[in-house]
Amino acid sequence: MNFNPARKLFLVVVLLAFPACQKIPLPENSKAQTGQTSSTGSKAEIYGPPRIIAQLKSSEVTEGSGVAASDTLGVYWMHNDSGDGPYIYAVDVRGQTRGVFRVVGARARDWEDIAAGPGPQPRRRYLYIADIGNNNEKREELTVYRIPEPSLPGANVALTRKKAWVTEPAEAIKLRYPDGNHDAETLLVHPVSGDLYLVTKAAFTNPIVYKAAAPLSSDDTISLVRKAELKLPSLLGGIITGGSVSPDGRRVALCDYLQGYELVLPSSSNNFDDIWQQPISAIDLGRRSQGEGITYRRDGKALLATSEGKASPLIEVVRR
Repeated sequence: MNFNPARKLFLVVVLLAFPACQKIPLPENSKAQTGQTSSTGSKAEIYGPPRIIAQLKSSEVTEGSGVAASDTLGVYWMHNDSGDGPYIYAVDVRGQTRGVFRVVGARARDWEDIAAGPGPQPRRRYLYIADIGNNNEKREELTVYRIPEPSLPGANVALTRKKAWVTEPAEAIKLRYPDGNHDAETLLVHPVSGDLYLVTKAAFTNPIVYKAAAPLSSDDTISLVRKAELKLPSLLGGIITGGSVSPDGRRVALCDYLQGYELVLPSSSNNFDDIWQQPISAIDLGRRSQGEGITYRRDGKALLATSEGKASPLIEVVRR
């Protein structure tokens, strides 16, 4: 998301007013321990300390707004915020670019998040790209593009937009809120059911979770269903900028500019939507200049967070 001057001023004021919330970057070999505060105020030692594992080497990924783990271990899909074309970038845990792809049939109006999950064809993994940014809340219809996850070529890989490979044609899934227009930067896709969720973004108000149940069709506009209102242990209220569902479909990670959060489905429930009623634990993601992306590692044992800006760090926190 590109901030207008008023939004920038708001964030600066918040950070200056609450300096204790600003994270200090940790070296890669840091052994410092850190606790996370749940929504009930208790400490939850869920994840270890944040660790910078790499910095992005690509000069073209300058506003990383979304990140999702690839089916290829150690590789992540990213995209830029508004201002870029319809491109996705594969990067590895060393920050190296592994491929650049143009999404055929897609328009990049205000891409805000990316997720991976099932789709129309069994045993195929799909990427979902959320063109859902709505800063002025004037958009009445949103688009989520769905494409089969591209295979990474072993040779002659495209490393820049000028020589980008192309994806299979994108399917445009049209969405509409049931209760007026909202801004959102968070897309979640359940890895088993394929259900889709959007989480709204608004300062000093609780974020709202909306759902579109699978199977998702591009034939008609889908009316989202309001599922929950989240009460986050955050100074920023509902400024949620990214999210992810764990590979086993039993955890949800969210983030804002200050930290991350996690909700866990109780072992007694197999209804994923019960997760929205669970306690929310805060997670230290280190210092990010404008953190807008978070995803579970492909094995589900860690979270990876990113920021906007050139040479942004890739930050990993490992689940204890």
